[in-house]
Amino acid sequence: MHIPCLIFVVAVCPRMGQRSASGRADAALWCSLIYFCAAKTGKSLYAPRLEQRIFLRIPMPITPQQALQRTIEHREIFHDEMLHLMRLIMRGELSPVMTAAIVTGLRVKKETIGEIAAAAQVMREFSHKVQVADSTHLVDIVGTGGDGANTFNISTCATFVIAAAGGKVSKHGGRGVSSKSGSADAMEALGVHINLTAEQIAQCIAEVGVGFMFAPNHHPAMKNVAPVRKELGVRTIFNILGPLTNPASAPNILMGVFHEDLVGIQIRALQRLGAEHALVIYGRDGLDEISLGASTLVGELKNGQITEYEIHPEDFGLPMVGTRQLRVETPEQSRAIVLEVLAGKAGPARDIVCLNAGAALYAANVADSITTGLALAQQAIDSGAAQAKLEALVAYTQKVAA
Repeated sequence: MHIPCLIFVVAVCPRMGQRSASGRADAALWCSLIYFCAAKTGKSLYAPRLEQRIFLRIPMPITPQQALQRTIEHREIFHDEMLHLMRLIMRGELSPVMTAAIVTGLRVKKETIGEIAAAAQVMREFSHKVQVADSTHLVDIVGTGGDGANTFNISTCATFVIAAAGGKVSKHGGRGVSSKSGSADAMEALGVHINLTAEQIAQCIAEVGVGFMFAPNHHPAMKNVAPVRKELGVRTIFNILGPLTNPASAPNILMGVFHEDLVGIQIRALQRLGAEHALVIYGRDGLDEISLGASTLVGELKNGQITEYEIHPEDFGLPMVGTRQLRVETPEQSRAIVLEVLAGKAGPARDIVCLNAGAALYAANVADSITTGLALAQQAIDSGAAQAKLEALVAYTQKVAA
């Protein structure tokens, strides 16, 4: 009989392996009896007469009230418990009051890596997925938002550069909440049709090298928490789950975050979620991109190992520039800058796009370093290939949406 999330730890005495066959059979019988009793009672048991300790944890489903009490006491909600709790939320089985209380409690005590990873796993379960046939060099370039910088859509512009330089991008995003122009707003302003089916998006990635996944279309269960989030009006765990829940399951990612503490948290959450090559970045000037105005903190996951380091624009031969020069007030202003960059206009907008595209090309394993990726990005713009990718995406999405 299979019981989910069973933790079964056995510390065996060295002499155990020397028992006779009948002795080992007796021990196995005792183990089965203890297992049965534990399954019935939900408690941990100790077998004193065996030359071993047997600890069994059969977790009972946590109640919302118990979860809330944990957050009040600043104690962690364990992985299997968080899975159960998040599924209740995603199915709309918790009241708005209880949902608000729990997510606020998590925020106050600070969400742990395990809680975030478990919540993201459930969001992935409930999502409408995009099945990409070949995920080689597939990457997402995304930010948590919330940095308040109101820059033009840097990662959206970088998307076309990445695709032109040999990567494939499954771009996942929504409309602006904390910014003047979200990635969906920018895509629409550029002429891209964002309401495609999962099959159309997969084909778009295969043919064009870019697919845009409008978040509300892929996470319908979020409608159950949308009113709560809107009324609360403060950051909750859901603000940091979006970048972890790419519907195309991109194995590689460049993720910007709005606080330096999230670099270590998000990169470890990505590790638990099975990412292959990931960079989580935080500009020291508060930008959720690789910044030109300050050094950038980087958390990198590669070959299962995590390293953290800092990079500086001057490491790549780029001049420092304050984010004030990159700000916009409307999606139309962002669109104008994106088009100028793709047309080859020099300046800080081009530099920051190329630097972030270069990092994404490194994450996608197209380039062997950010420096090499930067050079590939610059070539993609200078050759006109990046601009051609935008035109191809607009043409494809308009054709299939007609």
